[in-house]
Amino acid sequence: MTQHLRAAVIGVGAMGANHARVYARMPQTTLVAIADLDPVQRDRVARTYKARAYEDYREMIAKEALDVVTIALPTHLHRQAAIDAIAANIHTFVEKPLADSVAAAQEMIVASEQHGVLLGVGHIERFNPAVIALKERLEAGQLGQIYQIHARRIGPFPPRIKDVGVVFDLATHELNILEYLTGSGIRSIAAEAKQTLHDSHEDMVSSILRFDNGVIGMIDINWLTPTKIRELTVLGERGMFLVNYLTQELWFYENRSAQDHWLGLVTVGVTEGAVTKYELTRIEPLRMELETFVNAIKRGYNGLVNGEEGLRAVFLAEQVLRASQERQVVTLPPYTPVPARYGNHGPNSSH
Repeated sequence: MTQHLRAAVIGVGAMGANHARVYARMPQTTLVAIADLDPVQRDRVARTYKARAYEDYREMIAKEALDVVTIALPTHLHRQAAIDAIAANIHTFVEKPLADSVAAAQEMIVASEQHGVLLGVGHIERFNPAVIALKERLEAGQLGQIYQIHARRIGPFPPRIKDVGVVFDLATHELNILEYLTGSGIRSIAAEAKQTLHDSHEDMVSSILRFDNGVIGMIDINWLTPTKIRELTVLGERGMFLVNYLTQELWFYENRSAQDHWLGLVTVGVTEGAVTKYELTRIEPLRMELETFVNAIKRGYNGLVNGEEGLRAVFLAEQVLRASQERQVVTLPPYTPVPARYGNHGPNSSH
């Protein structure tokens, strides 16, 4: 594997254009080509980053000697594009969600294992500095026992998304983050979904989750709110953490009674205590995410959201939809989240 990786992007719409920018500017990669059906967008991105432009990604794969590729197409097109790239022995990064079904996701994972290439998935909030800091503080025991975790991901209707609803497009973010932060699998799901403005899919979902470790989870997601809100709270015996995904802020609201309890002064109660805003260094999560992907290819870095985690998020999304359609609680088998790992294909795999 060469030290400088030749990169390409399939689909350079809003998110794909950002992938092209990051690949073009990272010292470890060179953006050599992009593919998109839209001639205006295709030519604009290609000119901006001095990359070759293709209408058909299959022609690009055949003509370019690529090391890595990002797939940022509509969700229902992920599977075929990934299979084609993996078959050409290209390390493949797929924007979230990994696929539109568990079966498609499994096929992509099997292909990556057979060809010995890495499959990464774009769960970008895992690389938000507020989420990273929160995970560290939870693991250090700052909150004590966790009672509840609540995620809100709401905002205006996006007319560009036609092939999936809010569960696959947005809830997959939170389902992955909630299991990651609690370190526990989701055991049961109750959900209500509603289709209001979208032509063919749900645009609102509310769900109550119970985790294997007893934590209660809630997700509140829609495309119907006239302002964008991206927040997560974690409530526990020593207080509450609040993450603002958009501003990359982390706050802690102390339960003073619990603090006093740990000092041996008070045994019960909940009272307002100090409010702390942590100083975090702002970063671009996408840049960190793709750097992690490249590091995983080169050295087996242990931090990439891999195909197995992407599959888990797709599975959970299917179960949320099932719970809402059947109007009953769905019970899942035990599951233990594991840290993202390189997998069975080592860093020395070559083309």
